Formats: sequence, C-alpha cells, structure tokens
Amino acid sequence: MSGKTLTVPARLLRHCFHKLRRVFHLDPRRMYYGSPQVATGSAVRTVDLRSDTVTKPGADMRRAMAEAEVGDNVFGEDPTVNELQKFSADMFGMEAALYVPTGTMSNLIAVMVHCSERGDEMIVGDLSHIHVYEQGGSAQLAGIHSATVTTLGDGTFDLNQLISKIRHSYPNPHYPRSRLVCVENTHNIQGGRVLPLSFLQELRSVADKFGLAVHMDGARVMHAAVALGVQPSAILQHCHSVSVCLSKGLGAPVGTMLGGSKDFIQRAVRACTVLGGGMRQLGVLAAAGKIALSDMIGRLEEDHRKARSFAQALLQCDPPLYQLDLNTVETNILRFRLRDTQMSPVEFCKRMAGVDEEEVEALGQGVKVLMFPHYGGAVRAVWHLGISEEDNQLAILKAQFVAQQHKLKSNRAS
Repeated sequence: MSGKTLTVPARLLRHCFHKLRRVFHLDPRRMYYGSPQVATGSAVRTVDLRSDTVTKPGADMRRAMAEAEVGDNVFGEDPTVNELQKFSADMFGMEAALYVPTGTMSNLIAVMVHCSERGDEMIVGDLSHIHVYEQGGSAQLAGIHSATVTTLGDGTFDLNQLISKIRHSYPNPHYPRSRLVCVENTHNIQGGRVLPLSFLQELRSVADKFGLAVHMDGARVMHAAVALGVQPSAILQHCHSVSVCLSKGLGAPVGTMLGGSKDFIQRAVRACTVLGGGMRQLGVLAAAGKIALSDMIGRLEEDHRKARSFAQALLQCDPPLYQLDLNTVETNILRFRLRDTQMSPVEFCKRMAGVDEEEVEALGQGVKVLMFPHYGGAVRAVWHLGISEEDNQLAILKAQFVAQQHKLKSNRAS
C-alpha cells in the first residue's frame, strides 16, 4: 500500500449508512478486548497498538535463549548474565549494571538504595510512572515518602518548584529528609516526550548543589537516544542511576537493566534479593537481553516514523474527528483526543477494536485495531516491532472508517 495519505473508498462511504453492529466486548478490569465476531470466512487483521510490551521475541532471540550458556547467577557464575551486565554498563557509561526481572522492581531498588533510611524522601513528577503506576511501592515496601512536582507537557518540571520542595531542615525530627529526585525519559503519560539534554544538565547541577541523587526511569531511554541522535551515555551522564527496560520496544520477553556506580550496584544486589529477584540460571533470559541491546536499538527509528505517519493521517482525516499536536510526536507513543465529545475515548477504542460485516465488505477484510483510553480523556497508541508498514496503513484506514461512521451517525441523530 502507498505511504501517502489514504482516502476512504467510495464503497466504504456507501456502507457507512448502515447501522454499526457492536459485536465486541470490553473487559473493564484490564481494558483488553475480546475477539470480535465477523462474517463466516472473513479475514480479520489485528493491529495491536495498546503497548510496546506486547512484542514477542524473534527467531534469533529464541535461538540465543535456547543455546545460552548458564550458571548460578546468585553465585555470580552465570556467564551470559555477566556479559549482559558488563555490556550494559559500558553502553550506559556507568561503572556497573544489574539484571532484574521488571522495571517496577528496578525503580524500587534504586529508591531503596538512594534513600537508605525509612522516612527519607524522594521528589517525583506527579504524572511519572513511579508515582502513578507502581502501586506506591516506595512507601508500601521501603518506607520512603514522596513529594511531587508538576509534570509539564514535555515531561520536564520546573526546577524552581523542585528547589522549593527540597527539605532544608534535616535533622529536624518533624520532617523527612530529601535524598532523591526521579525523572522519566521518555515520558509515558505525556506521550513519549524526550527530556532535553539541557534540562537534565541543569537538573544535575541543582541536585549536586543540594546533595540529591538523580535516578532516571529510562524504560524507553533508548527511544530518547535515537530521537536525539546521541549515544545513551550522553543522556545518562547526568544521572546517578538508571532503569532501562528490555521488554518493550527492544523486544526481549522479560528484564530490565539497572545501572549505577559499583557501590550502588553492590547495595542494589541486596535490595534485589530481598524483593525476590535472586534468579539462578538466568542466562536463558539474559541472552535475549543481549540481542535486545546489541541488535534492536537501531530499528526504533522505524517505530517513530510510523507513529508520526499515523498522526499526520489523523490530522488529514475527513471528517476532522481527531485532535493532536504533531510537534509532540517525538518517539513511538501517540496521544490524541476526539473533537466530538459525544464519542468518549472508551467508545472510540471499542469501535476501533470492533469488526462487522459492513467493514469487511467495504475494506475487503476486518481490521481490529487495539488502543487504550488514556490519562486526561485521551487515547494512546504505541508502535513497536510487531507493527508492519501494512499494519500501519490498515490502522489509518480503520481510523478514517470510524470517523466517517461517526459523522453519518451524528447526522442521522440530528
């Protein structure tokens, strides 16, 4: 299919006059979509834009996992894990790195190490993943208090506000002690925004002045590096520690790398162990992580391009149902809104995931596009290695189809 903007076929418009059959089901617990019912014998193409966590390991990665040399990782004897940790540390420009099961655990370990006493405090963005999506683990499990600063549209925050949140009265027994500031790069809720290097440099200067550590939740920091055209170390030089996810856009089935100084990682091993992260013959998984970091970073630019192409198509859609700022589409995450408040994000996602006979007849096949209703009344879509160019074009066509159907339904109602 052509990469140029698609137009809705005339036969599609003809069938838009028929009533849409709602033959899909929404699970309110997880927002995952059940299989739509379609005409017998019709083909259905699924384009899963819910998250880049849905990626699956390819043949080379599976082969590396099957053939991995392993040992007892808790004893420090798994050669594949040791190689991955050394490779990661060198890439990050840090002294050492630790392989842990998940990003949530990695962030919690970093908080536990930097904030070594119960009642210490970290300062985080109010829309950060650590603050919103990690169950308050820093308080629940580590006894660490959180103070928040207002997350701006580009994922940064005002450094003067940060300074105003720093406690200067320690060891006054009435207040927690400020020990850590956390940033997120790229920023999930704000739509994959890349933190400017100038912001990180200024933040580090503030942190050094007031004796704070800087931890980066860099689950998608490789996307930031690709978008900026720099090495990861150019970003991470401004941080004391970083958490880098291997199982999102990089395609590994599991795992996160935690980087920092040698002393930091030594203490991180203790925290990881008490949290249940002491895994034994871990090389089977670490082998996938090695491929993720060595072979998969370069292709992230494809995901950025497809996300931007989809965003451009939404802006050119007739009727104009979709609203977004193209300048904010920097990586693989797109957040957009619906101009017509009569269609909620939840309803839109239902329609994108649904397939009926009219669509099959109009498009030649059913296209089931999975997205998430997201923060602030928006819709989120995320591109990854499982989305082909054809998938992207079909998703665009489906979005145009839904817009046309909604317009016709609104016209009939009025």
